[in-house]
Amino acid sequence: MQKSLFATLTALGILAVAPFALANPIEIQVNNTMSEGGSESAAVERFAEYLEEQAPGRFNVRPFLAGSLGGEDSVLELLNLGQTQLSLTGGNWRQQYAPEYDAITVPFLFTTWDEVDSYIDSPSGQTLIEQAEQQGGLKFLGVQHRGPRHMTANKEIHTPEDLQGFRLRLPSLPIWLEVWEELGAQVVNVPAPEIYLAMQTRQVDGHENSLSSPYTRRLWEVQDYLITTSHVQFPWSWVASARWWDGLEEEDQALISEAVDVARAYGTEQELELDDFYLDALQEEGMTVVQPDTEAFREAAMPAIDRVLSEMADGVRDDAISASQASD
Repeated sequence: MQKSLFATLTALGILAVAPFALANPIEIQVNNTMSEGGSESAAVERFAEYLEEQAPGRFNVRPFLAGSLGGEDSVLELLNLGQTQLSLTGGNWRQQYAPEYDAITVPFLFTTWDEVDSYIDSPSGQTLIEQAEQQGGLKFLGVQHRGPRHMTANKEIHTPEDLQGFRLRLPSLPIWLEVWEELGAQVVNVPAPEIYLAMQTRQVDGHENSLSSPYTRRLWEVQDYLITTSHVQFPWSWVASARWWDGLEEEDQALISEAVDVARAYGTEQELELDDFYLDALQEEGMTVVQPDTEAFREAAMPAIDRVLSEMADGVRDDAISASQASD
């Protein structure tokens, strides 16, 4: 799959710069853990195209998809060392370098992208970025929106009361465990590749993820309901190696930042289209969509949300609550 993206970029002349056409083209490795075909690879391709449009032959963009240089933590280390240049990364950088400011990871706190963007622009959000940049050797270039995380289930779920005793597969993220247990779910830790089997054997009653998960895993075969909780808005983030970034000319920095902005907007647009496609496709395959009382979930989760936020840095709770009301 990665080869076809390389072929596309080569056809555009982005990867096939003649050795004497430009003495020192700037190499940019762009990392992402997702395979080709989603909004992530579309954004990387648009990034490369834009740079070539604006400065033919100046940049040599090389996409590394599907975690080909390692998982997110491994790539973060490579960025810190200056051994790779760019990454379209998930939330690990926030949890690794500035967990006491990472309100974005808290379920049912932010339910729209306006709220997430408002928090990022707040003093706490800006401190998160600054601390992560300092500790991780990163240059933050902006976020790219992803589809919200929802639930799948083997029964209809409308309110938190329907979650009592519900066996929910969840990643081992302490913040998520605390919030979902507050809601009454029995959290089960199942490796991602075993999600289908765990549902088929009734080891779990459901799971949570973006809509690509039930679609690509064919979960309609073992789950009847899609519960649109939109409980986490989990963005991708474009980050660069500070060691590499600081060695660039200002005009190259400006052009790369511009290309990232174009790519972020394009990737976000593609993600919205894909999310609509997944929703329609899952219904066509027989899944029933349930729109739960999300405000009731938020209220029921608030004791755990308050505990989690109170353990974070001063000011985070106030900024997070203020941001969570941005779309009211």
